[in-house]
Amino acid sequence: MHSPDPWTKLGPGDARRVNFDGKWEFFWVVLEDNMPGLMLGLPESIQKPEIKLPKLKNIVISFRLVPKGKAFVLGLKEKSQVEIFETLCRNVVTAGESAESVENALFRAIQRTRRWHYLLRSGKNDSMSLEEQRGLIGELACLRDLVNGLGKETAIEAWTGPFGSVRDFELIGSCIEVKTRKVAARPYISISSEDQLADVEGCRVFLQVVNVASAVIPDGNTLHDFVRITGELFEASDTALEKWENAIYSTGYDPANDYENRRWMLQSTINYEVLDDFPRISSPLPSGVEKVRYNLSLENCEPFKLDHNLIETLQDG
Repeated sequence: MHSPDPWTKLGPGDARRVNFDGKWEFFWVVLEDNMPGLMLGLPESIQKPEIKLPKLKNIVISFRLVPKGKAFVLGLKEKSQVEIFETLCRNVVTAGESAESVENALFRAIQRTRRWHYLLRSGKNDSMSLEEQRGLIGELACLRDLVNGLGKETAIEAWTGPFGSVRDFELIGSCIEVKTRKVAARPYISISSEDQLADVEGCRVFLQVVNVASAVIPDGNTLHDFVRITGELFEASDTALEKWENAIYSTGYDPANDYENRRWMLQSTINYEVLDDFPRISSPLPSGVEKVRYNLSLENCEPFKLDHNLIETLQDG
């Protein structure tokens, strides 16, 4: 038999604690117009976080004043979706209860709601192609190196590729374009536009080529593993965690998709500095020529191979 939802015996203005043994004050509530809702009670002293609240279709997300202080509230406008809304609410509560402070519980509740926003929003529903997965794994490897060398805040700020930037990483004085390739592939990489390796005023431009092997075997890590390992680096910082989640979901990655059968293994990484004589097609293009794509021979890039570790080069300014 179908079990009743937690709002069945509540009326407008009623509230019942989600978990009487919980650390934080999560309540099932019924809001105006008989909307089923979830409320996180907050002390009067807490400040509203300066982050943008996600927008979900048919769900109201807001901060409200309540008799004992303030509250973060979720409300369902479309009552036919009460089952999935209950699942969302319980997931938000689980995320919040893992926090060590009420401020962090609020942040985690908002972030988990934002994650549902990315999962439920309209748009691309298909799994990432093998090439897209390989490319993301290469970028995540570079991101982890940047975290270890420059810090999590600097690293996640620099990851601009997911938001449509021409290059994958943009730092003060440096840009990095990451390319991945199959280990046994011909020694070429694909350049998707004339701007990817173009000069940037006041910046050094680096090309990082990551060799990534893959197979349907037990060894190695799945795409989900790579995302989880990278995401753990940002969990200690609320602001960095928010930026990480915005970035990873903007790549098209969806944790609900099945990537369990294919394993990936990082192999060698080679770094180049793009200087004047580097082999490339760059702007300005001849009149009438546009949307340039071309293959770049890595053998011809050998004279531009970086002698030192890329992160050390960035640290040296």
